[in-house]
Amino acid sequence: MSSVETTEAVEVTEAPETGWNTPLPTVHARSESSLGNWWTHSLIQTKRLLLVWARDPATTIQTIVYPALTLLMFWIVLGDSITMATGKPSVYGTVPMITLVAAMSGAVVSALGFKTEKATGLLGRFWTMPVHRAAGLTGRLFAEAIRVLVTTLFVIAVGFTIGFRFDQGPVAALALIGIPVLFGVGFAVFVTALATLTEGVMLVNVIGIINTLLMFFNSGFVPVYAYPVWLQDIVANQPMSCAIDAMRGLSYGGPVAEPMVKTLLWTVGMIAVFGYPAVRGYRRAAETGA
Repeated sequence: MSSVETTEAVEVTEAPETGWNTPLPTVHARSESSLGNWWTHSLIQTKRLLLVWARDPATTIQTIVYPALTLLMFWIVLGDSITMATGKPSVYGTVPMITLVAAMSGAVVSALGFKTEKATGLLGRFWTMPVHRAAGLTGRLFAEAIRVLVTTLFVIAVGFTIGFRFDQGPVAALALIGIPVLFGVGFAVFVTALATLTEGVMLVNVIGIINTLLMFFNSGFVPVYAYPVWLQDIVANQPMSCAIDAMRGLSYGGPVAEPMVKTLLWTVGMIAVFGYPAVRGYRRAAETGA
């Protein structure tokens, strides 16, 4: 009796043959180094970094609060003096200058985060996973571009409250917003290459000196002719002055083509010169951590 019941129970619970014999679709795995994986993994790394920065109060202050307060400070203390000396509203020089300074300062925070990830072994863990080798660096650059874009929009919004306007139309406005993003990516490549070679304190000191020199010797404060004659060519052709002149021309009016070409050359030059050291240094840091 018990054996019959057992047989019946088995027959009742047995699934139909047609339902279990259906073949599953064949899924071909993409190569770890494929272009599709690079794009997908880069976006994942970008999202990861943006979430980390959004949850860090220091990064938020560096990205939004500090640039806005700096802009207001320059406007209150030096705005009228610069306007009287140049004959042009000072805000059309200080707003572009602050967006570029914020892009450079934020790159230091990103580089210090890179050093932390190396020290904690996070880069090494990513390196041992089936992740595209270039995704870590490109994801960081994508995140840096988004951070600079957010900072630029916020600084321009604050600038609108003190008189900044887009007088050359919407196309020029979009081009103006893109200049700090482009400049920030090129500078981020330079800082990343430097971060792979120096310690954290040394990195901050070196970038701090560079930022200070570029910030006080550019055409955003006063015209180039106000500097000593022997310094004018250096000030006129340093990367910040080229970007500021292009942004001033796209907002207030003035020459655009020449400073824009110089800005593009500076950006491409930084990426070309420091791109390979950044890639090699990033790989070395990941392999060491692994």
